[in-house]
This record gives sequence, structure tokens and C-alpha cells, in this order.
Amino acid sequence: MHTHRAYHWHTQANRAGAPEQGILRLREIYDLRLKTGLVTLSAGETAIGKEAGGEGMLGLSHAFLYAGAQRVVASLWKVEDSATAKLMEYFYRGLHKQRLTPAAALHAAQIEMRRDPRWRQPYYWASFVIEGEWK
Repeated sequence: MHTHRAYHWHTQANRAGAPEQGILRLREIYDLRLKTGLVTLSAGETAIGKEAGGEGMLGLSHAFLYAGAQRVVASLWKVEDSATAKLMEYFYRGLHKQRLTPAAALHAAQIEMRRDPRWRQPYYWASFVIEGEWK
């Protein structure tokens, strides 16, 4: 049985000191100590890093893996918002209702997208990959 928890990070506080949504910086992600099986980054190009001197490629997905996530779902190129929303709907249905592994749920979601004439082209669904433990 797969269990999934949603974590929301708040990186800013309002005047009363209550947390607000803000920008989570790469350095802050590297400082996290996560114990989670899956992080999903549904924005465009989240699997693409930047060259960091002698460090190699550093990016969001690498940072979450370093922080302790077992797997990261990320994208290789910018994708259309409504297509991403639909893919994520299928993906999470596979995870929660069908109890698939993340890799199987992503694969099933991509197949589902290919069946819909609106999203048939690989541009809409092939960008998303799983990094880390793929099982």
C-alpha cells in the first residue's frame, strides 16, 4: 500500500507573523531534511539544472533528491498548463485510487493523455520523467 502526504512550504511571513506562500530558494531546498517517497514538480523545465562550476548540474529535482526525497517527478521542457493539470489528475488518480507505484502511475497517465485527441502530441505529456528510485 502506498501512502502519500502533501507538504506545503511557506517561506515568507505576513506582518502578523503568519506564514504565507513565497519563494522557496534552491539553497533552502538543499537544507531541508525530507523523509518522503515522492516530490512532484509540475512547472516547466524543473528537471533541467544549471551548471555550477565544479559541482555539475544543479537544479530543483537534484536539490529535492539531495534533501531526502526518494523520487522526483519533473519536466524536461515548458509544458502547457491545462495539459499538465490533466496529466497530474491522471497521475494522482493512478497513485491514490489505483494504488500504482509512481513510475507506473506516470506511465499510465501518459498513455491516457495519448488517447485524448487534444493531448495526443508528445509535447503535452512526454516532458515528465521520474528521477531517483524508479521502482
